[in-house]
Amino acid sequence: MAASKTALQPATIDGLLDREQARFLDTHPRSAAAWEEGKTHFLYGGPSHWMRRWAGGFPVYAASAKGAHITDIDGHDYVDFALGDTGGMCGHAPEAVTRAALHQLQNGTTMMLPTEDSLWVGAELTRRFGLPYWTLTTSATDANRGAIRIARMITGRPKVLVFSGCYHGGVEEAHVEIRDGKIGMRNMIHPNGVDHSAVSRVVEFNDVAALEEALSHGDVACVLTEPLMTNFGMIPVAEGFHAALREITRRTGTVLIIDETHTISSGPGGYTALHGLEPDMLVAGKAIAGGIPAGIFGTSQEIAERLWKIVPMVNPRVRQSAHLGIGGTLAGNALTVATMRAVLEEVLTPANFERMIANATHLAEAARKIIADNKLPWHVTQTGARAEIMFMPNPPLSGADVIAGRRGDLETLLHAFYMNEGILVTPFHTMFLMCPATEPADVDRHTQVFGRFVDLVRSAGVV
Repeated sequence: MAASKTALQPATIDGLLDREQARFLDTHPRSAAAWEEGKTHFLYGGPSHWMRRWAGGFPVYAASAKGAHITDIDGHDYVDFALGDTGGMCGHAPEAVTRAALHQLQNGTTMMLPTEDSLWVGAELTRRFGLPYWTLTTSATDANRGAIRIARMITGRPKVLVFSGCYHGGVEEAHVEIRDGKIGMRNMIHPNGVDHSAVSRVVEFNDVAALEEALSHGDVACVLTEPLMTNFGMIPVAEGFHAALREITRRTGTVLIIDETHTISSGPGGYTALHGLEPDMLVAGKAIAGGIPAGIFGTSQEIAERLWKIVPMVNPRVRQSAHLGIGGTLAGNALTVATMRAVLEEVLTPANFERMIANATHLAEAARKIIADNKLPWHVTQTGARAEIMFMPNPPLSGADVIAGRRGDLETLLHAFYMNEGILVTPFHTMFLMCPATEPADVDRHTQVFGRFVDLVRSAGVV
């Protein structure tokens, strides 16, 4: 009986998903038509290939967004817990960002010259994150690439170490994972001629022994890591791991780069400031300019001085032709800097983080109660303003744990069901992010919908 039920589960879940997608199509005719039209113009249907990944079979087309809500072209309202996969963590159209952007648009968006706002932003980044020197980019991907390139320049080493299951944007070196004991391309990414054995090392998160061995060869320029993993399902950091990571990287002369692009949701200075970490370089992006494309990376005094020996500060009497091999004409443009100042000064404030974290705690506790009341083998993890429901009994310690226990079928069904019930979560995982405009009523709405989802899957016998 048990074996028969297990064998039927995927088909049953597929049937539920078919029903939810049919319901979505029936109630979203304008978005469906827009998606079909988009396929005639865009390589993957929408302006970004990411947009094809929504579980309804096609994405909703947004008409407007304000605060923590989105309205689509079919007239539906959504509580938005996706928030642009963190890019909208400030909320949609926050007044301070809109005001700063409009002012700067009237005074020029990009001149390849600094503005006085940049002086304030640089000082604030140092105050929040602790590193003395900063560079602005157009995305966290570019910030990661820049940090990696600098690490290779100052160490002379070729490889980047990442943790299996990581995500660091379009960084080629991070497109690897360990699956069934073998190293290969992560997340169904297709090879493109890069020899990853020459540029990457990959070990499991929280595995100190594997980290020690991988760095013992002396060919790794940097370790690139989130302070805890967020993009493969949330993987908490084991006690003592950060201390070991810092000690081993220092001892082996390896640059430690911490990517706070998602974990900036932990507080005003991200997870790094909250837990007193000491990276050599720190990266962030997405939310840092209120949804305007931007990234940042900071360096320690030691890293800066090593870099200046290779590429010195500008001598005004000599044409400076050498550069770092990174950049972008729009990096650090006046519009981005103006909105970044507004975000740091008026939006991602301690008071707003307190409110965001309280709402995330409310959501996590309510979800845990439903899970416990229904005796389900699921768990909820929270870090700051971010919470995640995972369909496995215990929090994973590594990417291997996620691979072994993750229920991608239930995640997809939940995403489709939620869209039909007026809730958006990032389609790549079941993670919920709060913004300053998120209200307790929005969280209560989620609790009601999650309860209905549990009723659905229990009545179908798929859990």
